[in-house]
Amino acid sequence: MEQKIHQGRNVKRFREMLGIKQEALALDLGDDWNQKKISLLEQKETIEDPLLQKISEVLKIPVEAFQNFDEEQAINIIASNFHDNATGVIVNNYNPIDKIIQLHEEKIALYERMLKEKDDMMTRLEELIKTK
Repeated sequence: MEQKIHQGRNVKRFREMLGIKQEALALDLGDDWNQKKISLLEQKETIEDPLLQKISEVLKIPVEAFQNFDEEQAINIIASNFHDNATGVIVNNYNPIDKIIQLHEEKIALYERMLKEKDDMMTRLEELIKTK
């Protein structure tokens, strides 16, 4: 029996992975959206293609991710790989200093991205204030 992909649940999963609240997604989707409407959207099994495309653009995630992601399948793949490799020997072939430098660079990139997101949000809020 083929299991149907729940697109609304996938929207919720990706939104949460990105750390975006329902209110923020509603704001990005337009004036006719609010938190309650996003909540209802995330309960829908199938979402209309134009709306899914708009959500894809806002979250910067391909439409196919919402249409094809199956959590059960992903868990099964991870579980089977884990059990297949669980008896293997773990060897750490990396230089700890290189790893620290890499983590530091990732932290700086994340911080810069967060600052840009904050600036974008401030710009959107200023535009909203000007229009009201």
